[in-house]
Amino acid sequence: MFSHVIWPHQFDPRRSAIYALNDVDVKAAAEVIWKLLVEAENWSSYFPAEDQVKILTSEPELALGTQYSRVTVGFLMNLIVTEYEPGRRLSWSTVVDGDETGSSAYHGWVITPTADGCHVLTEETQQGPFFLEEIGRKHPGALYRYHQEWVEALARAAQKEASTAKAGAKAAG
Repeated sequence: MFSHVIWPHQFDPRRSAIYALNDVDVKAAAEVIWKLLVEAENWSSYFPAEDQVKILTSEPELALGTQYSRVTVGFLMNLIVTEYEPGRRLSWSTVVDGDETGSSAYHGWVITPTADGCHVLTEETQQGPFFLEEIGRKHPGALYRYHQEWVEALARAAQKEASTAKAGAKAAG
């Protein structure tokens, strides 16, 4: 059985209007997935839709408390990393820049080692009028589809990186 996101009370899926869960098995070590996730400014190297990520604090990659921004489907989001367990768990909370409705979101990643590599699970909840309008009404199912593309792209990038590393080790050995 795979673990799920540890939800802060206000973001629990049972209290949220919008929720998505996506997962994939990956033939690469958890460490490979982890590195691709925490190097947020490089997400677009494997998932072009995430091409406007900017870490706003002094860290070179995501860490507990890191503040960053990203433009997602045309909207500027401000985020803060709220859970950080290297190689296993990464979560952040989100507010939309300029949104005065108090809408917010919570996105988590859980990486579980398996016999063949790892299992990657991502979940997100969204609350408030902004997300209800943009995602719930105008684009139903968009959150699920977007995250499915992301986990599949992440898996491909990790598997490619693992294959390249394996080939390099074999050539050197």
